[in-house]
Amino acid sequence: MFKLAQKLLPRQRVLQRSAVVRRLISTSDEVKSVDTIGGLPTEIVNEQKLKKTTRTLSTLQNHSVPIAARVTVSKDESRDFMAVFPDVVRDLTNATKAYNCRDAAKWFAQVLQYNVPRGKKNRGILTVLTYKNLVPADQLTPENIKLAQYLGWCVEMLQSFFIISDDVMDNSTTRRGQKCWHMVENVGLNAINDALMIENAMYAILKQHFSHLDCYVALMELFHEITYITTCGQSLDLLNSNKSVSEFSMDNYKAIVENKTAYYSFYLPFAIAMHLAGYKDPEAFRQSKTILLEMGNFFQVQDDFLDCFGNPEVTGKIGTDIQDNKCSWLAVVAMQRANAEQKQIMIDCYGQTDPLKVERVKELYKELSLPSTYAIFEEESYNMIKTHIQQTSRGVPHQTFLQILNKIYQRDS
Repeated sequence: MFKLAQKLLPRQRVLQRSAVVRRLISTSDEVKSVDTIGGLPTEIVNEQKLKKTTRTLSTLQNHSVPIAARVTVSKDESRDFMAVFPDVVRDLTNATKAYNCRDAAKWFAQVLQYNVPRGKKNRGILTVLTYKNLVPADQLTPENIKLAQYLGWCVEMLQSFFIISDDVMDNSTTRRGQKCWHMVENVGLNAINDALMIENAMYAILKQHFSHLDCYVALMELFHEITYITTCGQSLDLLNSNKSVSEFSMDNYKAIVENKTAYYSFYLPFAIAMHLAGYKDPEAFRQSKTILLEMGNFFQVQDDFLDCFGNPEVTGKIGTDIQDNKCSWLAVVAMQRANAEQKQIMIDCYGQTDPLKVERVKELYKELSLPSTYAIFEEESYNMIKTHIQQTSRGVPHQTFLQILNKIYQRDS
């Protein structure tokens, strides 16, 4: 991300900050031993930078701010989106019954209701908001808006498919403030088939409501492509979790994030809204993808930070990245900044379930000033992405991107 910032920001500003950013957010595996910046102790420089940030809120300290002051999605928008979900459940249970599977249809309704609508629904609502921003007012008919809402629920179903599968693989216990589906009584490994049902039911919705439209094939292909990309990212994540923390690298981390998170969380909702709105220009899709993948990286770094330092009552889940030996942003940056003794602590304690070892890793993160590093990263990334948005030129209104960026900036869950 820093290299991209060099191209986007005024050269003088980049030169002033380069020493700091290269020290704090390295994209290589080279270990830096510098303890000062510009002749001043690193901690003093960090504190000065934090005081100079132009935005007063921070992921580190915004729990006292009312949620309504931080969320851009209106209650009406969320309510209207939720109002369509019973129609989705009805369509899918009827489709299941058509195969002489009445018991399966009844069970599937429970699966859908427990898993699909319980999260923040950011991806689904993003689909609707993007569509509304892309089409003229005279095209915002109730019928077209409902199509966008159906697409949004398809994205939410894809998200549920990934989440259920991921929770089984990670043996997680809580998600979205409730038990993971596989932990619910009488579910267990049946959750694997339930996840597959949700994924494939998504295509039933697409066929029922979009097969008459010109964009149907493009929508189908995009959902298939993004699903494949995301499962590739999940494979990278699982393979890296079997490595020693000493083998983690920022290049691997970025590959995992881009494929596992950024494509389906940011590019997919935006791109399907563009297809529904009638966009055909490949360059508009290319420019949009570049920005949205940057946002996805930003979002996942936030997620990694919240996994360790977030409040479970706010995030809705108990973080397990340390215990699961995840190639997280915190672990990668810690290994880049650690001295030999601190690296050994990471090697001995990271990926262990012993609560004392988990706590020792968290203490080491604090010793290495990673919360401050993260706050600086967050501010720098926000400004860089905003500048990139302002430089786009093909079709998509800047405000559409800024609306997404401002929603995820300094989130706490």
